[in-house]
Amino acid sequence: SKKKGLSFEEKRARMMEIFFETKDVFQLKDIEKIAPKEKGITSMSVKEILQSLVDDGMVDTDRIGTSNYFWAFPSKALHARKRKLEELESQVAESSQKKEALQKSIEKSKIGREDTAERAALTQELAALRQKKEQLKAEIEKYKECDPDVVEEMRQTNKVAKEAANRWTENIFSIKSWAKRKFGFEESRIDKSFGIPEDLDYID
Repeated sequence: SKKKGLSFEEKRARMMEIFFETKDVFQLKDIEKIAPKEKGITSMSVKEILQSLVDDGMVDTDRIGTSNYFWAFPSKALHARKRKLEELESQVAESSQKKEALQKSIEKSKIGREDTAERAALTQELAALRQKKEQLKAEIEKYKECDPDVVEEMRQTNKVAKEAANRWTENIFSIKSWAKRKFGFEESRIDKSFGIPEDLDYID
């Protein structure tokens, strides 16, 4: 079967072994030779892996002259791990405190909400009152037209409509009068031609 390649983390761990086992300082070209040969890290990924370790502060680097040098000592890695462990322990402690506070809050909120017969009866009564409220709202809606404000609004709307209707009636009478004078048409002929009702009149 085909041999499975190393994961990114496995490559990082193996590269750290190069530094810890030798306790030496290297240039990039040195690591590019050692890593594939001794640790099975492909030469193409050496630079990327090394840079990730530098970015995480696990490997130190410095430029001397025209060359970059890399090194990492076990003591520094140990201190870094201890710091990380302390951070994680602090986060765990903080999370535990939050969990405890939330638990207390939940327990407190349950007080007075126990499933007793009295609470069940009150819940049922509340549901009935809510239903009654909806029925009353529907009833009020039915008699909305009796509301004085609604009646007044309808009265004003009717007034405006009546004035508009009478204004158009006046216009029609004026046009009929003008047509009779201008062309000598009979009123019945004008009414028939334009579909004007014979009993057209102003609205009282």
